[in-house]
Amino acid sequence: MRKKIALFFAVVFFTSLHAAENPLLTLRPGHPRLLITSFEVWAELAKLKATDPRFAMVAAQIDKDARALLKKPPVEYQKTGRRLLTVSRAVLKRTLLLATAYRLDPDAAFLRRAETELLAAAAFADWNPTHFLDTAEMTAALAIGYDWLYDGLSPEARAKIRHAIASKGLRPALDEKAKINSWQRAEHNWNQVCFGGLTLGALAIAEDEPELAAKILLLAKAGIVYGLKPYAPDGVYPEGPGYWSFGTSYQVLMIAALKSALGTDWGLPEAPGFYASARAYLEMVGPSGLAFNYSDGSAETSLEPALFWFAQQVNDPGLVCMERRFFEVVSKRGKTGELGETNRCYPLTALWWPSVGAFDGNSSLPLCWQGRGANPIGVFRSSWTELGALYLAFKGGSAGLNHAHMDAGTFVFEADGVRWAQDLGAQDYESLESKKIDLWNKKQESQRWRVFRLNNYSHNTLTIDGQLHRVAGSAEFVAFRAERDTAFGVLDMSSVFAGQATSVKRGFRMLEGRSVLIQDEIVGAKPGTSVRWAMVTGAEVAVDGTHATLREKGRELFAELLGTTKATFSVISADPPANGYDAQNMGKRILIATVPVGADGAVRLAVWLKPQSASTQPVPDLIVLKDWAVESAKVSTGN
Repeated sequence: MRKKIALFFAVVFFTSLHAAENPLLTLRPGHPRLLITSFEVWAELAKLKATDPRFAMVAAQIDKDARALLKKPPVEYQKTGRRLLTVSRAVLKRTLLLATAYRLDPDAAFLRRAETELLAAAAFADWNPTHFLDTAEMTAALAIGYDWLYDGLSPEARAKIRHAIASKGLRPALDEKAKINSWQRAEHNWNQVCFGGLTLGALAIAEDEPELAAKILLLAKAGIVYGLKPYAPDGVYPEGPGYWSFGTSYQVLMIAALKSALGTDWGLPEAPGFYASARAYLEMVGPSGLAFNYSDGSAETSLEPALFWFAQQVNDPGLVCMERRFFEVVSKRGKTGELGETNRCYPLTALWWPSVGAFDGNSSLPLCWQGRGANPIGVFRSSWTELGALYLAFKGGSAGLNHAHMDAGTFVFEADGVRWAQDLGAQDYESLESKKIDLWNKKQESQRWRVFRLNNYSHNTLTIDGQLHRVAGSAEFVAFRAERDTAFGVLDMSSVFAGQATSVKRGFRMLEGRSVLIQDEIVGAKPGTSVRWAMVTGAEVAVDGTHATLREKGRELFAELLGTTKATFSVISADPPANGYDAQNMGKRILIATVPVGADGAVRLAVWLKPQSASTQPVPDLIVLKDWAVESAKVSTGN
């Protein structure tokens, strides 16, 4: 009877709306409808275990991780500072593991354990809407569990889960003017994660809560355009590769769920730069498998489900061929647990598994690449297949962006299997918030910029007169040439140093013979001050005047100062001064060169980085960086 009543009100609500205003007009009846439309999909996937060793590896890990959960109690409501996020993510990971394991191998123990987990989360007093990411990820978790396990859940369990999705997930988002919902017009990952989670929740319970579901979907359709803006024009996610994974995973979940449940994706994938972002992400991962971890991102990468989806959508197996490194590492170490250690969504790789042979190809992506946008990126590499390939990635951008650091002009550098130039990465948010650091205030005088890992003193960039970069400034490319062995890029960083110098340009050049040159030109600095060049490294460093030798993993990198006779190399610890809130950086040090500014206010210096494997080559000539810009213009115009 209850179902008949719900169906009646659904019909009444559907017909009361004009077709163009009714997002549920094409709602697929029954379950499953989120990401898949038939449980037969899982039966076909299960057959792959016998024919595809890599899929068998993933399936075995899912089964192993799911069985480990059978012995664990369900999650409890426990906030860390102002966040419930760790708990929400645990529920999502557990739900995906248990539901996927159950569909690949129908063991009732998985079903019952998943139901217990879902009911425990449904019983929470709230899902912490004051930090809405927590609410969104929890909503996504319960929506997927409800939909994928619908036929196995008890009627009572379905009712409780459905009620929780509606009352604790969807309804808190309806007040657009509430402070907790400022993410609805945000141009960063919060927008995508929150609308993605809410869309899954609305589609999961739409037949029982049609009015609420329609309101959420209309809200999402109007608001998600803000979250998609940062991908333009080339797919460079301003918050870095790690946050690309976070925001884009939920964007993919939203698009895939709309398509499976409504038969439409609202045209969202056609947003400028969105499809290109998968390639941009791969460009920002070095041969070591470490990402260019600018802003608050992590250098660690994991098996990335979103890439599997992109590969299907654009019919480009090259997007997943680089993922084979995870399987190779697992095979060598015999530790399958590494597949799922870092990405809570890794079971989704099974759902979007590529055709046979996809992992055996090679990337068709360019070796030298420029990505534009709010945080413009340049990448030079010598090979996509050599583990010891040369890799240089560098960036412009602004400290005023979401999650940004004062890292304009920074770079990472790899050669011979070692990441020589590193980024220390972000410090745990709660470790700073608990010390009352005003972490999210990006004003020039904010406490945020006292944090060592966030300011320019800890990054591979320039510092003038010991001062901080200007938050309002932005470094932009004024030249870029993407031809291997003669590739170069020039950043105009002048506005980042407003009030400290009139002109600051930084150039990066890839030299024939597997070495690189980083060249800086400063004009209009205050005489008597100094310019500091810096590179963070985990290697042991020996310095001798204008030469430095870095050693790690039995390999060597040689650094040589060019363009100035006023500076020599030195090495300092990467640990910040003791202040009670900065994290230590054990095992890291900073290679620096400090150049005094003369009476003319001009400084010109360059650092030549030569890996041990580089061929013998003459000292590179330095040219005026503006001449590089002229040369770049000739290349771009064909003159």
